[in-house]
Amino acid sequence: MDFRQKFLATSWGREFIAGGFGGIAGIMSGYPLDTLRIRQQHSNTGSAFSILSNVVSKEGPVALYRGMAAPLATVIFQNAMVFQIYAVLSRAFDSSDNAPPSYKGVALGGIGTGALQSLMLSPIELVKIRLQLQNKSQSTEFQKGPVRVAKDIWKKENLRGVYRGLGITVLRDAPSYGFYFWTYEYTREKLHPGCRKSCQESLNTMLLAGGLAGVASWICCYPLDVIKTRLQAQSPSSLKYNGILDCLRKSMKEEGHAVLWRGLGTAVARAFVVNGAVFSAYEIALRCLYNNNNIQAEETI
Repeated sequence: MDFRQKFLATSWGREFIAGGFGGIAGIMSGYPLDTLRIRQQHSNTGSAFSILSNVVSKEGPVALYRGMAAPLATVIFQNAMVFQIYAVLSRAFDSSDNAPPSYKGVALGGIGTGALQSLMLSPIELVKIRLQLQNKSQSTEFQKGPVRVAKDIWKKENLRGVYRGLGITVLRDAPSYGFYFWTYEYTREKLHPGCRKSCQESLNTMLLAGGLAGVASWICCYPLDVIKTRLQAQSPSSLKYNGILDCLRKSMKEEGHAVLWRGLGTAVARAFVVNGAVFSAYEIALRCLYNNNNIQAEETI
């Protein structure tokens, strides 16, 4: 029995643990670039380099990591759930036994995963965006931690405020995750034929396939992400947009079509780094969990 057959028979829950390791690797490797992306999307002036220079000179390098506690505190569970849900759905959409899911099953599993995980991700990203957009000139708001910001949102905006941007998050993540997992599985198989079954690809294959998967997922949904950032940056005292279409119309009218792609370069660079790390950590963790559980049996054989 090869690795894939043994893995499918005994892997329940291991995707959950391995996904947690992947999430930690992704957050730690790409958070500064994520902060730059959010500031570019929310601002109507400045390149990534000018924003970076301005933030570092006025607020210090630590400002690039502001708000990281919110996703880091939840990323283990969030990413673990993503990979576990994906593993279940991709197999459910495919009837093949003892074999990797078909590319159709992979894509459908990714779409379902993206839609479901949005329920958990939307409030987390709301808090993260509010923290990332803070600056020292906002003395009453500056330096609030994620818990304080979450409490303020609940107090002032109630449950509706906590889930501000949920609709656009689902519209972004459902197709995005479909492209994400499909690109990863397709690319790693092309780079290392047979690896989807043997799981013997190299670290370079994991890094490259994961990086390209991240890039593909962002390019396909980036305009929706810009709209999401602008909607979630609003508070009751600074409401400017009355929904997705209103935000789209006003943003394009005031800043042109290019606004929908502002910050794409930063997002793509971050996506390549982060998702290369995510998939590499995930795949390596899976192999460690599997091998550690079977070392004694293999030695006996």
